[in-house]
Parts: sequence; structure tokens; C-alpha cells
Amino acid sequence: MDDSDLFAAPHRRPSLTRPLLGLTILVIEDSRYACDAMRLMCLHSGARIRRADCLKSACRHLQVYRPSVVIVDLGLPDGSGAELIENLAAATPRISAILGTSGDDFAESVALAAGADGFLEKPLSSLAAFQEKILSALPPDLRPHGPRPLVDEAICPDPMAYRDDMAHVADLLTEPRDERVLDYAAQFVNGVARAAKDHVLADAAQAVARSRKRGAPVGAETARLAGLVQNRLERREAI
Repeated sequence: MDDSDLFAAPHRRPSLTRPLLGLTILVIEDSRYACDAMRLMCLHSGARIRRADCLKSACRHLQVYRPSVVIVDLGLPDGSGAELIENLAAATPRISAILGTSGDDFAESVALAAGADGFLEKPLSSLAAFQEKILSALPPDLRPHGPRPLVDEAICPDPMAYRDDMAHVADLLTEPRDERVLDYAAQFVNGVARAAKDHVLADAAQAVARSRKRGAPVGAETARLAGLVQNRLERREAI
């Protein structure tokens, strides 16, 4: 099924107030918190969203549907989002717009080098910026015509989605300390914590990543990170 066929229906054409109406956006994102932000942005913009939390799930989606837009997180649990971007950019027929997303330094250049049409920097909070990034990546015939009122809105994801992410990390940190799992956990926590403005947790994740990069022991830093994650799970409030 080609989801871009939705544009053939006149009532599904984009409008000035709902500039992404008619689009189906596949979001390949392992963080429930980040994905909930994009879900709300799609809802406010008129787009339909599908979600995959890993490369394997994304491939299953793409075997059945061809979405109008694909947003790919570069740090996924089962591989590199950049490789998926490269494959999608080379495919025929090509998806109308492919965007990378990450909160890591230098990630934008990696995504664009792989063939992405644009990049969404995390944390994602501005509705206007989200819409503009997607519209600028689309072919001109899929964009709404005429001047568009710029109505910005700060998007606040569900705090319970943050708690779900913490539960996911807690499971990772209780498993045998595989180095790849630890690297992924530190990267994941850093991105989610920055999005939620949880600076203490982000600093702890960055400390693990720095020690891993230096090849230094990470036992103390990992224990601190695991303790902070558990603390957030035990709080009555989600964040």
C-alpha cells in the first residue's frame, strides 16, 4: 500500500492551518517520550503517524506501506539509523521526504551525508519548527500553497512516556554488561533526559559515555546511572 495516495483525495489536501494533512509519517524512534512529542506534533498538524522502535520493525512497516515521510532516529537498538537513511534514499520509488533526528553532536552531518532531506534536532518541542522542517523537505507539489500563518506551540509529551523509557533503561542496566548494550543505554538516556530537561540524569549518562570513549573503567559511573534511573521509577511523579 502506498500511503502517499492519500493526496489524491481533495479533502485530504494540506491546508494553511493543518499543513501536513494527508501525510503519513513513519517515525522510527526507540524513545516513547520523543515519539509522543512527534505524535502530538503530527496530531496538531493533520498528519497520520506510524511508529517503529527499531530497524527490524521499520523494515516490516516499509514492506507493507510506503509512507509520505520517514523520520529516522540515528541511534537505534539494533543498528545505525544512518544505514537505513542511505537505503531509503537510494530506493526507487523514493519516499517523498526522509529526515534524520538525534540529540548527538555531528549527527546532522551524518544524516545528510547518508542522503536525508533534512534533520530534526532533539529535543523536539516547537510545533512550528517541526512543521517547517518537514515542509521544506517535501517536493513543492506536496506543500500547502500561499502564505501560512506561523502559529507556534510548545509541545509537552506525556510524562508517563518518560517513565516507560526509564523502565526500558532499567532493564538494560540489569542485564550482563555487554559493552554495546552499555553504549546504547548511555546514548538513549542522554537523549531522553535532555528532552525532558532532566540535567542530572543527562550528566550521568554523559559521564558513562566519556569513560567508555577513554577506555576507562565505568563501574562507578554505571552504578550511579542505574541508581538515578531507579530513583525516577520509584518517584510518585513521572518526571
